[in-house]
Amino acid sequence: MLILKFGGTSVGKPDRLQKVADLVLSATGKKIVVLSALSGTTNTLVKIGDYLLAGKKAEAESEVQQLEKHYQTYADALYRAPEFKAIGQDIVGRYFSLIRLLAAGSFDDRSYRELLAQGELASTEFFYYHLRERKVESRLLPALHFMSIDENQEPELDKISARLKALLPSMSQVDVLITQGYICRNHRNEIDNLKRGGSDYTASLIGAAIRAEEVQIWTDIDGMHNNDPRVVKKTLPIAELTFDEASELAYFGAKILHPSTIVPAQRYAVPVRLKNTMDEKAFGTLISDKGTRGQVKAIAAKDGITAINIKSSRMLLAFGFLRRVFEVFERYKTPIDMISTSEVAVSLTIDDTSRLDEIMHELESFGAITVDKNQTIICIVGNQLAEKVSVLSDVFQSLKDVKVRMVSFGGSQNNISILVDTSQKERSLRLLNQGLFQLGE
Repeated sequence: MLILKFGGTSVGKPDRLQKVADLVLSATGKKIVVLSALSGTTNTLVKIGDYLLAGKKAEAESEVQQLEKHYQTYADALYRAPEFKAIGQDIVGRYFSLIRLLAAGSFDDRSYRELLAQGELASTEFFYYHLRERKVESRLLPALHFMSIDENQEPELDKISARLKALLPSMSQVDVLITQGYICRNHRNEIDNLKRGGSDYTASLIGAAIRAEEVQIWTDIDGMHNNDPRVVKKTLPIAELTFDEASELAYFGAKILHPSTIVPAQRYAVPVRLKNTMDEKAFGTLISDKGTRGQVKAIAAKDGITAINIKSSRMLLAFGFLRRVFEVFERYKTPIDMISTSEVAVSLTIDDTSRLDEIMHELESFGAITVDKNQTIICIVGNQLAEKVSVLSDVFQSLKDVKVRMVSFGGSQNNISILVDTSQKERSLRLLNQGLFQLGE
């Protein structure tokens, strides 16, 4: 079975949803289609929820009205026959009645999460009836019947798998099953979600749960590129990546893929293919457990980084020093991205500064603290990069005129991480593109 996921831009206009149907029907065999909300919907629902939490009901209703008009126009353009146009308007009416019902009550965090689920529920129902109008047999497979997270907000893959194995046999007579990305139930059985970009994660979890033939993530570019095409003019799509390479790129800034997507697929070696809805003939990027070794594949950049330097003579020959430093970050639930140590100093980076003042206050007991904000991690990714003898010299030769704040190499066999001031990010990406790929700046 194939898992095909389509994001908000792929379903954001009626003609694009119709194109999604064409792509789904052109794929042979059985498939589960995972859909996001129509583009812009989740952002608007967040705005509505924020207004309601702030007690600004008039502002919330204004946003609801605008979104409802957009959905009415969308439904009218999506369907052709009068009876299906009526069904489309009924879908809009039902979901917006529920939104207003949520707004009229005592709006709280639970209501907020239920509000955010409405986009995916509506888009999948639109798609189901579009297929009905085209006389294509399909079934809705509600994500709220099988997708769940535990008290730590981690997906319960074994439970998801068990539920799907119980549900799927009753739907074996149809080739197209439609489900929602992003949404799930939490450990209290309340409606919840997998956070931003969670539709990718949904597709990968389903693929792992049923040991799918392949998970296809359809978006609006032709696979993952070797550099950021928004910054660098000459980039190339990457034909193949290992799971580890793709994980590094997703975590360090490649926006095409949710960082958590690879984890469940890698667990059961389910290939993930990135495809382009605008050019279905393009090969895209295949992510699997196979790949070439010792070759630089791509560069990614992660902004919003803060570097913290701790200098202390007490580090010298002192065991337990780093443990005590790490415990500070653990107490404030703040992950560390990079770390570099010497005999009397340790430098590390974080991307979450919400508890920075408290962290700084505790770290001051260890020694002199300095902080550099507005930093960027540039990540050079490849499979078993340590096997490429000249890789470090190639990187530093490319960046010979750039001030580098930190370097991390060896902790992972798949990346070299460089920390630079964000003002040097774009220049660094262009220089590396020229030096490592000979593609020019």
